[in-house]
Amino acid sequence: LLPGCELTASTKSYTFQVDEEDDSDHILALSMVCLTDGAKDECNVVEVTGRNHENQEITVPVANLKLSCQPLLSLDNFKLQPPVTFRLAAGSGPVHLAGWHRIMHREDASFEEDDNLSEEDEEELPSIMPAKK
Repeated sequence: LLPGCELTASTKSYTFQVDEEDDSDHILALSMVCLTDGAKDECNVVEVTGRNHENQEITVPVANLKLSCQPLLSLDNFKLQPPVTFRLAAGSGPVHLAGWHRIMHREDASFEEDDNLSEEDEEELPSIMPAKK
C-alpha cells in the first residue's frame, strides 16, 4: 500500500519513482484524492505527469476539488506506471492522495508453462448419452 502524500502551498509536488535497476514491473494505482483539515473553499487542481504508451511525457488534470461542493474524489484505482509526479496546479490544499503500489516480479522464462497441450496430454471427454424417455 502507498501510505499517501499530501500536497500543500509549501509542498506543491510529489514524485513516486522506483529504482531504475529494479527488474520488476510496478503499478501505482490512485484510489482517492481529498481535501483535508485546513483547506479553504477554493478550487484545488491536482495534475499528474507520467508517460503514455508511446513513452512520451504527458500531464493531465485528475481532480478539481472545492470544499463547498466536491471535497473528495474516488478514482477507482486509476493505474499509472512509475515514475509519476503529482502536482497541485491550483489552490493551496492541503490535498491528500491515497492509493496502492503493486510490484510484480518477472519470473525466469525457463519456468514458464506452455498453455498449449499436446494431443497426448488432452483428456478425452466421455460422449454425451441421450436422456432416457
